Amino acid sequence: MNFRPYLILLIITFAPLSGCLEDAPSETEECLTLPSGHEDDGKLRILTYDVLALTDSMINDFTNATGIEVEFFKESDSGGILDLMMLTKNAQQADLMIGLDNSYLQTAIDNCLLRETLFTQNPQYQNISSTALEPYSGDLAIPFDQGTVCLNYDEDYVDGTNVSTPTSLWNLTESQWEGKTVFPSPLSSSPGRAFMISTIDYFNNDDDPTTDAFDWWKAMKNNGAIFTSGWSEAYEIHYTGGYGEYVEGHIGDAHLTVSYCHSPGVEAYYGSNYTHSTSLNLPRSSFHQIEYTGIINGAANVAGAELFIEYLLSNDINSQMPENNLMYSVIDGYDLPETDGYRYHSDIANQPVETPISTVNLEMESWLAKWKSSTE
Repeated sequence: MNFRPYLILLIITFAPLSGCLEDAPSETEECLTLPSGHEDDGKLRILTYDVLALTDSMINDFTNATGIEVEFFKESDSGGILDLMMLTKNAQQADLMIGLDNSYLQTAIDNCLLRETLFTQNPQYQNISSTALEPYSGDLAIPFDQGTVCLNYDEDYVDGTNVSTPTSLWNLTESQWEGKTVFPSPLSSSPGRAFMISTIDYFNNDDDPTTDAFDWWKAMKNNGAIFTSGWSEAYEIHYTGGYGEYVEGHIGDAHLTVSYCHSPGVEAYYGSNYTHSTSLNLPRSSFHQIEYTGIINGAANVAGAELFIEYLLSNDINSQMPENNLMYSVIDGYDLPETDGYRYHSDIANQPVETPISTVNLEMESWLAKWKSSTE
């Protein structure tokens, strides 16, 4: 890949205009560009979670091409990223955020935690698919991967004879599912939050106006549903249909969990075209998740952050998201690979929710309080 010309352009751009950029109005008028919260020693500091695509090889290639050393601050999930950015709002210790999704992004924007990036002026920006840009297409965050959050279940349990495939979320409150479901908490997990949003849309559009999503969550709690702080614990430790069955410490007490519609394809990809996991594809029960990168308001190494965004969104790197980060690329024209059943076992969601990102941010505090009350 060749992003050296952009490095030269970026250095030229930032040198004479740095003062102007400090005074430039943000996307929301009340946001001011903050002075750097830490010393600019030439390093690029990235706040993220354990993004699989950020391999040593990838980082070394970036450093070799730009001369910029990279240091990571890693949280467990998107929620941890947002929490740390909020806690250090007036003295940010990182330059670049990688990992907030469209259930968290608006909160970061409304709290002035991000500053504008020049990447939207880069020709590479035009390669991003309209699907990835649909929830948000402004200057404060750039999508870098995507996938649809939905329920996954173990086909060895749901065999069609002893247990039938659920045709409604209410089926999961029945006796055959008692104590056999596990959900990552929306209080701390981005897939958990995405699925909670899905349930709200699902029950807002069903045939029963007397019940809502939180009635269902209460019924699930009463039916022995297991709740975990994050996706990894739910999928690896409790779920019987995934790779967790080969992981030390696996309990295997749940046959249904929250993951992605393409997670069975990932299982097949690493399992020589074999998986006994599949997705539960009910209308309005899935959420198209976009994950973003953005420059932190209070960054010291803004030029380095711009370069890393360009690197992450280059065709060479982003086209490898399915293999390296187990998510779809955001670049037009790229799909999941056909190797070992990856694409074959990956379902396409049936009518994902269409809740606007602005509504998510407006209602989220109330939704989380109701969810917590329903599941305690």
